[in-house]
Amino acid sequence: MADGAFSPNLSYADHVERAASMPLDEIDVADGELFKADAIYPYFARLRRDAPVHWVEARAFPDIGSYWSVTGYDDIMAVDTNHQQFSSDAHLGGITLRDFDEDFTLPMFIAMDPPKHDAQRKVVQPIVAPDNLARLEGTIRERVGLIFDGLPKDEPFDWVDKVSIELTTQMLATLFDFPWEDRRLLTRWSDVATASPGDGIIDSEDQRRMELFQCADYFFNLWNQRVNAEPGNDLISMLAHGEATRNMDRMEFLGNLVLLIVGGNDTTRNSITGGLYALSKQPDEFDKLRANPHLIPTAVSDIIRWQTPLAHMRRTALEDVELGGKTIRKGDKVAMWYVSGNRDERRITGNPDKIQIDRPNARRHLAFGFGIHRCVGNRLAEMQLRIVWEEILARFSSVEVQAEPTRVKSAFVKGYQSMMVQVRG
Repeated sequence: MADGAFSPNLSYADHVERAASMPLDEIDVADGELFKADAIYPYFARLRRDAPVHWVEARAFPDIGSYWSVTGYDDIMAVDTNHQQFSSDAHLGGITLRDFDEDFTLPMFIAMDPPKHDAQRKVVQPIVAPDNLARLEGTIRERVGLIFDGLPKDEPFDWVDKVSIELTTQMLATLFDFPWEDRRLLTRWSDVATASPGDGIIDSEDQRRMELFQCADYFFNLWNQRVNAEPGNDLISMLAHGEATRNMDRMEFLGNLVLLIVGGNDTTRNSITGGLYALSKQPDEFDKLRANPHLIPTAVSDIIRWQTPLAHMRRTALEDVELGGKTIRKGDKVAMWYVSGNRDERRITGNPDKIQIDRPNARRHLAFGFGIHRCVGNRLAEMQLRIVWEEILARFSSVEVQAEPTRVKSAFVKGYQSMMVQVRG
């Protein structure tokens, strides 16, 4: 919070009381500590009620600066679908509240505006075309089965490491046609790209840069192999042969790698963990799912909504814009808090703080974004989660979460570091 009064000793009830009573101008939801403590929701509820378009002065987090906090579903949708007035361009700051450093700007197609965005996105879209997804389904199911068969029975293990990370890393390695024995490098680079210095992943921005350049060098070797071969059905070959991507400079190459690695890793991995955690807290919904497996696709959509694995996306105003009765000035930062919009009581029927496996219109959540930047891999993510839940129900009589998970300290990636689980066949 902007007053710097966060304490790890506060209970959730304390946060509810604090969020309701503190002055609005002291609320800053870009506080990774609140996400790590899973205590962010009362502050979003207060903002949705009293200041859905909220100006935040740069006080607590000077590396972020001042910005507009947009927390209601309809206002988020208005920004997300208006790329004419709200830019994603990396050179204006990009898609996260923290600007790129001037000497380390990473252009990537999600951080571009048309027409360049459209041309680069089109290059990689075949990887998630319906015919390719159909081919991948059998591979994913086989791998989920092998992972589940290898889990310890009747003793605790870390679900994040053994299931969520391993499955998504295997999938990424397949999409890139990446050397299998080095696949955990993809996990590392994803974590490095999104971590804050001092949080246990990296110690400094210099370390981030060094490791990301190592990522670029590794992939550049793969690029050289693929560019001199016939076009293949993997992301590196697509980039190497794509008219809009084959002449990228080093930073744009690295930017698009980071986008594809993080987009294919963090989102699915944290929804796999989050869904299991949430349903462990809602045994009635878990039992309903066991009794009605045909509800799995709807359950998957509501799991993604409930988790919202990327908490926000940022835009920069290209001109003065009126939103929610406020005037956003040209050049202002705007944070679309998907994690808040996905719990907006005015748009999410029933109790938005709970998973409802048969929720009407479950796919109308904001977690994948809308407009031209809607997640290119959303169908692949849904398919992976669907298969995971189909195989959980087919293989295990129970999956028991042993303790509260350890969460990531981040207001961007809403994720998990570990979660101890025990399964029974």
